[in-house]
Amino acid sequence: MPQRTTVRLPATLITQAKRKAAAEGRSLTALIEDGLRQVVSERAPADTAKRIMPPVSTATGGLMPGIDLNETAALQEAEDRDCAARLR
Repeated sequence: MPQRTTVRLPATLITQAKRKAAAEGRSLTALIEDGLRQVVSERAPADTAKRIMPPVSTATGGLMPGIDLNETAALQEAEDRDCAARLR
């Protein structure tokens, strides 16, 4: 059973819609119905964007000799040496 509803649209859009409906020999209601059916039946665009993977290190090895991750003083000392070497 058809339902009545109120929709607020810009006057220019209503004028254009009425002209199009008249030119096609149908009612404004039929034009709006077709438009709504088309929008409602559209599928959401699939996410076709290709995933970009971050670069992965190919480095081998492990910690520098003498570095213990549980000893923060050793980590700070290694960082200080590295910083001093860059300043030279």
